[in-house]
Amino acid sequence: MEKHPPRTPSPLDHPLRYEMVNELHARPSPRLNVPCTAVYVAFKEPRDAASRDRSVDLAHLAELVARHGAPAPPPEAGHYAAQLGRHELRWESHSEFVSYASFSPGRPHRPFDPALAELFPDEWQARAPGRRVAAAIVQVLPMPEDPAAITPLLGQWFAADGLVAVQVLDGAGVAATDFRVDPAGWMRFAVFVAPDVGAGRIGRIVQRLLELETYRAMSMLGLPRVRSLTATMNTLETRLATLLERLGDDSGSPDSALQELLDLAQQLESAATQHGFRFGATRAYEAIVHDRIATLRETRFQGRQTLTEFMVRRYQPAMRTVHSAERRLAALVDRAARAGELLRTRVDVQRSGQNQALLERMDRRADLQLRLQHTVEGLSVFAISYYAVGLLGYAATPLAGEFGVDRAVLVAVLTPLVVLAVWAAMRRVRARLHDAAGNRSGRGDL
Repeated sequence: MEKHPPRTPSPLDHPLRYEMVNELHARPSPRLNVPCTAVYVAFKEPRDAASRDRSVDLAHLAELVARHGAPAPPPEAGHYAAQLGRHELRWESHSEFVSYASFSPGRPHRPFDPALAELFPDEWQARAPGRRVAAAIVQVLPMPEDPAAITPLLGQWFAADGLVAVQVLDGAGVAATDFRVDPAGWMRFAVFVAPDVGAGRIGRIVQRLLELETYRAMSMLGLPRVRSLTATMNTLETRLATLLERLGDDSGSPDSALQELLDLAQQLESAATQHGFRFGATRAYEAIVHDRIATLRETRFQGRQTLTEFMVRRYQPAMRTVHSAERRLAALVDRAARAGELLRTRVDVQRSGQNQALLERMDRRADLQLRLQHTVEGLSVFAISYYAVGLLGYAATPLAGEFGVDRAVLVAVLTPLVVLAVWAAMRRVRARLHDAAGNRSGRGDL
């Protein structure tokens, strides 16, 4: 039986099956022996880090490994591992940042000496595509026979304000930090490991501490954004409240108010779009922070504060501020949308009233025109009858003379007959016109 899956997937398998399985094993925890030192740095592009050119990250990595004669990373690589002299290097590419971890055996002459970061020289870090968001040194040491001997070391290495010291993984070790950046720019972590703890378990402790610090830093990137966003929301909220108060004032123009509201809604939607990714990333990173603390299975050590207690006091207020700003922005967008609906309804009602008044004026005009038309038709009947009687009088005069009928009598007899005939003809013509208009209208409806 093969130990590893074949390179060519079976036709029975999904094309991505092996790729998804291999992803589970792409970033294994390091195997570390006591004593050792881990040096860690993470870089992030200041803007649009998720859509960055990842080939630049690979080029920066290739520059580092080329100095030590190690193989260059393959194109499109998402992770890389190599032995650079006495240092084991691990590189990983994440959604918004890249991380470098160096593990070297042995106990240094001076704990947390900045010289321990010799694998990542300052001039190389300065050329990184992005800026450093996390930098940590983890000192892994054997657990003293008397755990009380750890106390003076903690006093030497860490500030008393903010010191966290906990037992991890059911007593497998003690982890300590103060979450402060030392004068050389590094955050310090100390791990004291019990004698019977294996290399894999030590590696998992160190990796979880490094991930805890990295994702804590990444999640808190949302806080500066929220501070600048709050000033914008204060201004927009004041404008929205003023506009809502004006909705009950009938003296103002609803069209101008609607235009102002549309501009306000556009600014709110733009802010929501600009900060939506950061809000989502903050929630994801915060969840990872709490997950890493949970997997450490911490217990109190010598009455010191735990990681959970530190995060509740120092970290959670920042996260609550970010979440509150996210909810506030969403509420402003909803309020602007509801105000827009109300204002559009008011504009529609006003326009319906205007249209009703216009239709009434049109009806009055049509009625007036109809009356005028009937008057004109009546006058036309008399005018046509006048000329018709005159013509018929001239035509019938010779015949009237033969029968001894006076012309005046003849005209008097013809006049009512002609008027009736003209009137009947006019009604018939008007009826035909109405029928023709009705037929055209019916065809148009079809």
